[in-house]
Amino acid sequence: MAKLATVFGASGFLGRHVVRELTTRGWRVRAAVRRPHLAEYLQVFGVPGTVQLFQANVRHRRSVEDAVAGADAVVNLVGLLGEVGKNTFDGTQRDGARIVAESAADAGVRDLVHVSAIGADADSDSDYARTKGEAERLVAEVFPEAVILRPSIVFGPQDAFFNRFAGIARLSPALPLIGGGKTRFQPVYVDDVADAVAAAVTDPAHRGKTFELGGPEVMTFKELMQLTLHVTGRRRALVPLPFPIAGLVGQAGDLAAKLPFVQAPLSADQVKLLKRDNVVGETGKVGTFADLGITPTAMDAVLPSYLYRYRKHGQFSPEVAL
Repeated sequence: MAKLATVFGASGFLGRHVVRELTTRGWRVRAAVRRPHLAEYLQVFGVPGTVQLFQANVRHRRSVEDAVAGADAVVNLVGLLGEVGKNTFDGTQRDGARIVAESAADAGVRDLVHVSAIGADADSDSDYARTKGEAERLVAEVFPEAVILRPSIVFGPQDAFFNRFAGIARLSPALPLIGGGKTRFQPVYVDDVADAVAAAVTDPAHRGKTFELGGPEVMTFKELMQLTLHVTGRRRALVPLPFPIAGLVGQAGDLAAKLPFVQAPLSADQVKLLKRDNVVGETGKVGTFADLGITPTAMDAVLPSYLYRYRKHGQFSPEVAL
């Protein structure tokens, strides 16, 4: 019988790609999600019966223990872009990761893959980066052979980066350049990250290692905004927003996010994150895509395939010169 992988966060942006990649490689997948009735689309991957929807919440230990029972591998993709209600950085990203690792170890699971992020740092002043760093430490203590993957910002059809700014550009005459737009990023294609997850659970040689995942291009925030405007065929002003002012905007966003049905475009914690480059670190200290046998995909090969919907006339609108 095919091996079984339990995937926490299977219904998310990255999760659906991981489920598809694992089923393509012959795995059975237990998709551990908070709301199975909203994740039925995952069942189209693989042959019928390959994907099992399972109700679980990483903050609730009993549900996690039930989800990992009998699994050969466990993948934890759960992460937050912002805190909402009971889903806090501490409770979900840090404590949830510990619960998953402890439950997997107690169940005798052989392989654990924990997806973190470039910039994870237990000493960071950003709650997002701090809890990502604390989670890595806790996972390594509980499950020493866990594989930790740290991607840069992930792009793809349902991403929260290019889609967000393309949507703003459709309505606004300007795009903000937080901190002047000098922060560097190394965007990575979602399918490449899914390949990395599958490689990590398939090859025992990767156990206990950490990999930083970045695409083939390093670009500043300003250059990424210019690329977004190029692909969507828009001409918009790029307005520098110094970090002190951006911080105030983020604080206002935090207050607005407490209101019902309000999604703030920027939080104070995200402003802190933007003060640090988000690129792969010094090679040799951690692994990269090359060590996993994966060649990362360039942005220009993918972005037009889904950002065209933000053009004035859809796919029939031309791009504009960079």
